[in-house]
Amino acid sequence: MSGYHWETVSDAALEETYYRCKHPSGLEIQVCPKPGYSSAYAVFSTKYGSIDTNIVHADGSVTKIPEGTAHFLEHKLFESEEQDAFERFSKTGASANAYTSFDKTAYEFTCSAHFEENLEILLDFVQSPYFTQATVDKEQGIIGQEIRMGLDSPGREVFYGLMGLLYPGQPVSIEIAGTEESIAKITAQLLYDCYAHYYNLHNMVLCVAGNVTLEQVAAVADRLLKPAQGELARRKPLREESFPSAATARKAMEVTIPTFTLGCKEAMRDCELSIEEMTLADLVLDVLAGEASPLYEQLLGEGLIGAGFSSGLFSGWCYSCALFEGESKRPELAARRIQDVMLQAANEGLDAEAFERARRKAYGRLLMACNDIDDTANGMADAFFSGDDYYARARVLREATLEAANRRAGELFRPENFALSIIEPIKR
Repeated sequence: MSGYHWETVSDAALEETYYRCKHPSGLEIQVCPKPGYSSAYAVFSTKYGSIDTNIVHADGSVTKIPEGTAHFLEHKLFESEEQDAFERFSKTGASANAYTSFDKTAYEFTCSAHFEENLEILLDFVQSPYFTQATVDKEQGIIGQEIRMGLDSPGREVFYGLMGLLYPGQPVSIEIAGTEESIAKITAQLLYDCYAHYYNLHNMVLCVAGNVTLEQVAAVADRLLKPAQGELARRKPLREESFPSAATARKAMEVTIPTFTLGCKEAMRDCELSIEEMTLADLVLDVLAGEASPLYEQLLGEGLIGAGFSSGLFSGWCYSCALFEGESKRPELAARRIQDVMLQAANEGLDAEAFERARRKAYGRLLMACNDIDDTANGMADAFFSGDDYYARARVLREATLEAANRRAGELFRPENFALSIIEPIKR
């Protein structure tokens, strides 16, 4: 094995350990061996998502890039002059995939055999871009069709309707795949430019979990990783007022029951939330709107929501909001009830027993996630991009207090920061 140093990251209470190192190429590598497991999972991620619509150069200058470029690049990276990556993985029996989110792009595989060969494929194709204008033109038609199909999705439209209220004109209010107009501006040279900037190994992380050893991962990394120049890519801060642009957005679609998403936006800052802020927000939302909450039972009992109602925190670089979504025949009334409960909690605090139940439940779920190699590897990657380690959430949950959660509720909910998006049936 190469001579670089593996740092041990452990949590005694969880009885879990993983290892991390900075490879000489510049790539962060993290490995969580799970002896006895039947499979292994690897994810190769870059801190480049749909919100990254600018290249910030070393001298501070900025180059604008079209919305949807990150997603477009993810699709194209699987191609090569000879054989695409999916075909290569199929020959080893691995299951491979990729995805682009608002904040990152990730390439992954799961396998029960031939781990080293599959890791070689992953590291090889992600580091071997091949774009031509002809293939870019073809992909514009394919992704353009996907974008048009998405316009028929009520779930997509209600979400982006809300984002348009909370973050008007910002990248987070644009579909991850972009628009037909934006992707039409993408060229092969633009993809190479974005690749060179965002797929710099200093801007990436490789996380592996399952039936693997450090020696296996290191051996493949030493063979395949190419030394990288540069540094962690910088993101351009977003500037805007913290208030939503309007209170309500409506759209008529082919639905039988109206669907709604209520959001409450936090004041913007030029960074991401800390692990503690995200974890406490999750606890607050579970206490106030989870399936065991009085609010959930009341809304369900009155027929104001269906069983599919959910809540959660949506956050990333320069954006954070609490979301409440579901179907309702009276969405405005359901939203008012939810808003009233959130504002009351912000002023008066949470129920102590309900908070403790939510804290214990969240910790139990985290324990279960440690046994899932996909969750573990992706959690390691997310923590790395957030500047922390995978066990930070466990530490927060063990130490979380009612007082801290009450302060977080006060930060989350302000009456002027609520907005509502509704998809309603077409009137005939």
